[in-house]
Amino acid sequence: MTSITIRPENGRLLVFFPYSPERVAKIKTVSGRCWRHADKCWSVPDEPGARERLQALLHEPIPAAPAPSPPGSVLQRFLDAMKTRHLSRGSQDAYLAWARRFIAEAAAPIETLDEKAVGRFLTTLAVERRVSASTQNQALCALLFLFEHVLGRKLALIEGVTRAKRPVRLPVVLSKEEVRRIMAHMNGAPKLMAMLLYGSGLRLIECCRLRIKDLDWDRNQLVVRSGKGGKDRLTTLPSGLRDPLHRHLAEVKRTHQEDLNHGLGRVELPDALSLKYPNADTEWGWQWVFPATSHYTDRETGIKRRHHLHESVLQRAFKDARMKAGIAKPAGCHSLRHSFATHLMEDGYDIRTIQELLGHSDVSTTMIYTHVLNRGGRGVLSPADRLGLGE
Repeated sequence: MTSITIRPENGRLLVFFPYSPERVAKIKTVSGRCWRHADKCWSVPDEPGARERLQALLHEPIPAAPAPSPPGSVLQRFLDAMKTRHLSRGSQDAYLAWARRFIAEAAAPIETLDEKAVGRFLTTLAVERRVSASTQNQALCALLFLFEHVLGRKLALIEGVTRAKRPVRLPVVLSKEEVRRIMAHMNGAPKLMAMLLYGSGLRLIECCRLRIKDLDWDRNQLVVRSGKGGKDRLTTLPSGLRDPLHRHLAEVKRTHQEDLNHGLGRVELPDALSLKYPNADTEWGWQWVFPATSHYTDRETGIKRRHHLHESVLQRAFKDARMKAGIAKPAGCHSLRHSFATHLMEDGYDIRTIQELLGHSDVSTTMIYTHVLNRGGRGVLSPADRLGLGE
């Protein structure tokens, strides 16, 4: 890649360019930017004048967005197959990126490629690019889907593949005092979102996609719709967040009413619900709890909508708060979910209850939090403590 390419997607601009420390330093000055590992590109808010500002910032002309794949092409059929099977938008983007990369690097017609080509590609990822085990597995899943559902043939045993080794790690867990210190350095919508991650055990994207109708005030619970694996679940709504959330939603409702007055106020609905209920996308119950500050134009329908707040907003605010709190642990937003489960276990709640609140399919996944029941190394009293060393 010798030039800079920009592509609009869901209210964001995906920026591809050849690596250089200077370009990376420049794009890191853009507010709301984030790195998309799956696509190996930067994502910035699609705001008025954003393309021109990027062009001036990077000092190179940015060509127009590439034309979509022609109808009937392998990539278009691949995208249609994923939509037909209701894969999430994130999975579609990641799988499509891997399919493009595989076809480009193979430099041969896709119909002629076989297990050996897939094996070489996966080995290159592990050996030369040193990707993680999860990244290599994601690439494999994308290619398995491509061959089975688009080319109509299942891949046989792929031999000779160098597999990236998956390390066994414990989750990064914050203490209750550390959580309190971090929250003290946050404010506004990011603070509310962080408190929900910790108080309800939500994943980051689950919090971003919360809608007004998902809050059950009478039962002090919230409904997580289409969580990981496409599953719905119920989890607790912290009583201490009722008043802050009510104040926040009052502001959101005022903004929504202003949008309606200007002929806007629409949000994206799941699947084909907009066909069954044409005006549901303007109803209050379907609005995002944490809406974005700007609108975007849907690339398929041309409708101007308001997206939910982007994940990078909370990620950046949380990191800044952690640094200000002087906490050296490499904790991210997901550490709040780990802390939720850990602290519940410390308080004596049974593991099955925690499993349901987290939405784990298998209790063995939840068992990782049992390490908190140990004191020190598996509850062992160090011989140094018996001798009173250090006193």
